[in-house]
Amino acid sequence: MAGGKATPRQKMINLMYLIFIAMLALNMGKEVLSAFGLMNEKLEASNIKTTENNMAFLSGLETKASENKEKFGPLLEDAKKIKELSLEYYNYLENLKKEMMADVEDPKDYQVMDKTDYLDQRFFQGDQLGADGKEFLDRLINYRNQITAVMPEELASVKSSVQTRFETGDENGKVEKRDGTKQDWLNYNFEGYPLVASLTKITSLQADVKATEEDALKAMLQGQLSSEVSMTNYTTLLEQEKSAFYAGEKFSGNIVLGRKDDSTKPNQVNLTLDGRKLNEGSDYVIEDGKVRLTVNAGSAGDHKIEGELIFMQDGEEIPVKVSQSFATITKPNAAVISADKMNVVYRGVANPITISIPGIPDNNVSASAVGLKKQSGSKYTMNPGKGRTVSITASGKLPDGQMIKTSSEFRIKDIPRPSGSVRGESGSAKMGKNNLAISTIGALLEDFDFDLNLAVSGFKLKVPGQPTVSVKGNKLDARAKSALKRAKRGDAVQIFDIEAYITNNKSYKLKKVSPVVVEITN
Repeated sequence: MAGGKATPRQKMINLMYLIFIAMLALNMGKEVLSAFGLMNEKLEASNIKTTENNMAFLSGLETKASENKEKFGPLLEDAKKIKELSLEYYNYLENLKKEMMADVEDPKDYQVMDKTDYLDQRFFQGDQLGADGKEFLDRLINYRNQITAVMPEELASVKSSVQTRFETGDENGKVEKRDGTKQDWLNYNFEGYPLVASLTKITSLQADVKATEEDALKAMLQGQLSSEVSMTNYTTLLEQEKSAFYAGEKFSGNIVLGRKDDSTKPNQVNLTLDGRKLNEGSDYVIEDGKVRLTVNAGSAGDHKIEGELIFMQDGEEIPVKVSQSFATITKPNAAVISADKMNVVYRGVANPITISIPGIPDNNVSASAVGLKKQSGSKYTMNPGKGRTVSITASGKLPDGQMIKTSSEFRIKDIPRPSGSVRGESGSAKMGKNNLAISTIGALLEDFDFDLNLAVSGFKLKVPGQPTVSVKGNKLDARAKSALKRAKRGDAVQIFDIEAYITNNKSYKLKKVSPVVVEITN
């Protein structure tokens, strides 16, 4: 019909053909709208299920934290932060969906939700983002950054998935289109889309929030459980039929694995020694995940410890049976030399040493070493000099005439590096300028077994943007206070080059004191 004039019949056929094509396109559009609506329903149902799972996880974690706060307490705090951030963002999206659907009579009639004007008018103003559009984009980015910051470094894979789920285009916030041109991320994803499609996209964002929460909580718990069962938390123990064997007798025993987790402490101890109930404090103490017995060894012979240790697990009491024995002997074959504080002696400190030989009175025991001095009875002090080791020799004679002589070597170590402190806080602290101005600068020996009285004779103070001030003594002088007044809220004030000494041993030169940083809060 290209070359001739179309007849009225042919014109009618062409018109009907065009109407038929339009009807097909209309039906296809309705099917697509319905598909988006059904997808939105499935996502919302999935979000409800994931919410229930996450709440169950938190409930179980709270139970474990109540049973073992030291181990699961920090994990619970991180989980609560993740839950709080996720809930806040999720509720924002939920309120936005309610506002989008406010004028829709039937929320299930997806085929009428083909209008694009709601978000187009709310998110965009011409070629620019409107205030609501900026808020939507800012909330997405803030959630992505905050939730990533809360997660510990070992959750690298989860952090990566968060970046992928909540990506907002390239570094300029652009997305490349099929024709090679670039468009703002928000325009690309929401401008000109039917209402039901935008609704489904926002529900999909909510699903990503729930999945992120679930992935993070599962990964944190899995990491904690993996560390619990790690072989580094185990040591070897020796099981034997009896605690003492005679010369020439065949030894019988087993080497088994035992936990050495400091945070695993029994909730209840029911023990007896030779039938006598043991009491906490006088007979045993609980420390470092162990029940340390402090009972008297008693008379010579075998002694039996029996009973059970009770642990709380998932809200239930789990008993662990105890059946052990030990033997008490009277006749020794070697001297006993032990450091009262640790297995080393420190230079610059009067180290207490106990030296005795069972069965021999203390006044008949002699001991010798460079720097060793007897105080009274079996008590000595050791003030080591140069070198890295010192050998202590003890000797004495048993009543049967047998001579006992034993030497024991101790390592010599220097006093560890002190840490600077402000108001008793080391490393870093937060306080106002007025509090810092009147605080005392000190030095601490953290995790050191000796109580040494350290004093500070001077230090340097650095306020951001101000010259470094040298101070004599242990408090801020007028120049230091003047510099401090110029500090702003959030500034990190450094206190370094702290000069410290031992008050009763000024000749001993301490290692360089670690600095302390104070964050200004006002």
